[in-house]
Amino acid sequence: MTQYQHFHTHPTAPAYRLPPGSCDSQFHVFGPADRYPVRPGAAYEMPSATIETALALHRLLGIERGVIVQATTYGADHQVVLDGLAVAGPSYRGCANAVVLAERDDAYIQKLHDAGVRGARFTRQGLGISMEPAVFDRTIARIRELGWYAKFQPEPDGMMAQMEQFEALDIPVLLDHMGRADPGAGASDPTRRKLEALLARGNFWVMLSLTEKLSRTGEPWDDVIPLAQALIAANPDRVVWGSDWPHPVSVKATPDEGRLLDQLARYAGNDATLRKILVDNPARLFGFDE
Repeated sequence: MTQYQHFHTHPTAPAYRLPPGSCDSQFHVFGPADRYPVRPGAAYEMPSATIETALALHRLLGIERGVIVQATTYGADHQVVLDGLAVAGPSYRGCANAVVLAERDDAYIQKLHDAGVRGARFTRQGLGISMEPAVFDRTIARIRELGWYAKFQPEPDGMMAQMEQFEALDIPVLLDHMGRADPGAGASDPTRRKLEALLARGNFWVMLSLTEKLSRTGEPWDDVIPLAQALIAANPDRVVWGSDWPHPVSVKATPDEGRLLDQLARYAGNDATLRKILVDNPARLFGFDE
């Protein structure tokens, strides 16, 4: 198993005070290893990235809500998410790995829903979990029945090759990591144009995340600003932010999450838009107002 970089051990607070109810729309929880066994063939593990460590980070940052996203490390076994939600409390939600809808029974799925899971993520092929088309169709049907959203992780070269999977969906769809658009390609980039068109439809959402990996120039990631601002302008009511802590499969030094939030403020440009991205939009998508 490849040894990837550890998360930032001394994160700092952002330079501004986050609005009450701010949400980290994607973070992962791992370990301890003796309690949560890694599935055979897992691409990676980060056993020290526990729920307690994540919540301490959120307190430092000023985050009061969050979404625990199941990592491929554990496959269909969602105990780490269930336990994490129990510790974090009602201000947190979960997003399952979509494979659970194909492999586990209705009672287990109901257990996830009752715990606060409200979405299912289809992860990129290189992380070792994939579905045949018929299984994918059944999984989407189950997501629709549950009233969940579908979440798609783009491939490293962008989301365009995956478009057939989700472009025609009429359920809520959240696209991770700004679709992995190329920030250097500008307004003519096909991925950016497609994201803007999907956001205009109303049932598509995009997550502002993975800034540090999308950037070609490095911190302070100036090259990503035009891309993020274009997505916000396309539909400011359908944009959320996620830290992606503990930044899995990072081959370079992982970012300081406080600086990522400072970058988000540059993307948003004003307090009203920042509040939409951190508070209002995730409340609506993840059901915090239920």
